[in-house]
Amino acid sequence: MLIDNIRLFLTITEKGSLVAAGREAGLSATTVSERLAALEAHYGVVLFNRTTRSLSLTDEGRTLLNGAKLVLGEIEDLETRIRHGAETLSGPIKVSAPIDIGRSFVSRVISTFTADHPAISIELQLSDGYVDIVGQGFDLALRFGTVTDSTLRTRNLGQFRRIVCAAPSYIARHGTPQTPADLAHHNCLIMRFGTTMDNVWRFGSGKKPLTVTVRGNKIVNDGSLVRQWALEGHGIILKSELDVADDLKVGRLVALLEGYASPPNPLQIMFPPGRAQPRRVRALSEALSSAMAEGQ
Repeated sequence: MLIDNIRLFLTITEKGSLVAAGREAGLSATTVSERLAALEAHYGVVLFNRTTRSLSLTDEGRTLLNGAKLVLGEIEDLETRIRHGAETLSGPIKVSAPIDIGRSFVSRVISTFTADHPAISIELQLSDGYVDIVGQGFDLALRFGTVTDSTLRTRNLGQFRRIVCAAPSYIARHGTPQTPADLAHHNCLIMRFGTTMDNVWRFGSGKKPLTVTVRGNKIVNDGSLVRQWALEGHGIILKSELDVADDLKVGRLVALLEGYASPPNPLQIMFPPGRAQPRRVRALSEALSSAMAEGQ
């Protein structure tokens, strides 16, 4: 019963409320509340700060969350080895990825991976904004840039440039910017990453890189839509080469200001804190790394 209550605790954490956790688990809110109370009584601590509108983890709750994912993952791996043999992988994996690369690269890897391991189920959530890997229960997340949370473990998938580009139709109407400063006279299509607006574009690789604050008539938190607007000729974008490589290759988009390119950014897999990942998570990480090394 303790293990079942810990699993329910993880569901409450991921869903953010007792009612939502009950729906997910097929239990009434009263039953969820009683089982949470039993878990808190077992450990002699309060796991959630409760208000009428929200739940948030206490320090003890976060400690349990970090350890519970590891322990339950090991239990599931053990059950798989006993029931199906040491080489069988099974169980759920929850993945977060940016929208563009999630729809292309990550989705292709997942399709191949689940075909090879049919006992594994994968939930893929696409978002270009910040995600709380631990709080939202992700087993791994892909993100561009340097990871600022030192508690997370990472695996580097490579270094990739961000490219300023636009459709030939936009360039034909508005001309080609010759320097970064010329972007002030162009319509730039801007991404929003969570609460951060990506309107300060960086150029150059010296000790004092050049920054330009760009403006435009469209802002969105969806990288795929920014790319689509650019393809339709609405403005200039700044995107990872992974997202626009095919468009550049066939001429749907044209790279701009190549002489001012900034250093590449890392693409990393991030994992929650803990001593080890379940075998199925390690296997998916290997599949993603191998696919990227082979050129997708």
